[in-house]
Amino acid sequence: MEVVIVPDATAGGELIAEAIAALLSRKPDALIGVATGSTPLPIYQALTAKVRSGAVDASRARICQLDEYAGLPAGHPESYRSVVLREVIEPLGLSEKSFMGPDGAAEDVQAACDAYDKALAEAGGVDLQLLGIGTDGHIGFNEPCSSLASRTRIKTLTEQTRIDNARFFDDDIEQVPHHVITQGIGTILESRHPVLLATGAGKADAVARTVEGPVASVVPASALQLHPHATVVVDEAAASKLKLADYFRATYAAKPRWQGL
Repeated sequence: MEVVIVPDATAGGELIAEAIAALLSRKPDALIGVATGSTPLPIYQALTAKVRSGAVDASRARICQLDEYAGLPAGHPESYRSVVLREVIEPLGLSEKSFMGPDGAAEDVQAACDAYDKALAEAGGVDLQLLGIGTDGHIGFNEPCSSLASRTRIKTLTEQTRIDNARFFDDDIEQVPHHVITQGIGTILESRHPVLLATGAGKADAVARTVEGPVASVVPASALQLHPHATVVVDEAAASKLKLADYFRATYAAKPRWQGL
């Protein structure tokens, strides 16, 4: 696992956008997994700026979802599909044909989960998977004690998560779905390059446990330690509890530029 400490969220977004740009230069039709929420927005903004300036050609890029609410009707403005279309697909000038995700409105949810895992494999696998991290160490909707070998599946949202997400549903918790579809940890680990971005002091404990703690299902993100090419990008606040912060800074400063992120 490589840990990169950056000054702030903007710098983190720019660094990861540069990595995506380099990937697209090598593989124009790369499959890029995206996450929702506020943390990855600086990545999408930086990448969009590169595309609009002509520095990056993303016209053949493919985009796939990390997770989705279960039970929301197709086209619901707060479905993660709709969010990704607004925040990633449209700004990058892509069409919906370049986008794939699980069917959150399916009557047979498990069949939809199995179909999504199969679709990712048939697409050649995810080249770069963007991830955020929860304060409890979750990635996607893989909450603590999720199986480290789990596949795409349905998960039940905790009451606190539904309360937190109510702000996207007119502050009405009754509108927030009880269930979600999420790529499992095993599915995430099949991506060629998982990249986790964490910003803010509120993520410091989770980052320290993910990077320097033992691999354990109680901290799902710690499974990234098992991946041969996982990158964790953190700002100074999120890195504040890392015991090896100085080591991480030194190793990244000495890294050959040709290696990239």
